[in-house]
Amino acid sequence: MKAIIYCRVSTDKQTQESSLKRQREELLLLAKRLQIDVVDVIEEQASGYDVDRDGVFAMLEAFSEKKAGMLLVQDETRLGRGNAKIALFHQLRKLDVRIYTAINGERLELSEADAMVLEIVSIVEEYQRKLHNAKISRGMKRAIANGYNPEKNMKNKNQSPGKQRKEFPIDQVVRLRAKKLTFEEIATTLRGLGYDVSKATVHRRYREYQKT
Repeated sequence: MKAIIYCRVSTDKQTQESSLKRQREELLLLAKRLQIDVVDVIEEQASGYDVDRDGVFAMLEAFSEKKAGMLLVQDETRLGRGNAKIALFHQLRKLDVRIYTAINGERLELSEADAMVLEIVSIVEEYQRKLHNAKISRGMKRAIANGYNPEKNMKNKNQSPGKQRKEFPIDQVVRLRAKKLTFEEIATTLRGLGYDVSKATVHRRYREYQKT
């Protein structure tokens, strides 16, 4: 099994540098004990309440590309706090990532409250998808009942003005592009955050943004 080590402190004070070093050393020892191959060690100084972190994007991208399947952190608060923590737990669970902590040396067991919130998020996400599909289906049935013939529009499906515009954070695209990431890498990162987008869509939207 391959793993990524993630270390985080919340400030840039000099004393926090020793905390990062300690986290890294403890997690490397944990990886050795578990006989895990560490493919990357990510360290950053940022608030746990902020999900917009370079290390988080790099971590999710690596997991999305199946470069690793396990995450090692000192404890769950190093990954994040509040809503940011829940959002990251949700994405990591969707990517089937195992999380181990140095504080107990075992696989992370979510608190009952966190597990309940994640379950609710998953249920809501599933019903949102079902509702969206149901709305499309009902709309199509209504259009056909009113005389619409979908076969006549198949040849122009790529130019259809009714095609739904996918929404995703363009500011993240601009930020990642400034860090020299390719559009394929940016699309992979966004998919890791739950945005179902292609490289072509990201590229086109980025060009649109530059023209504004």
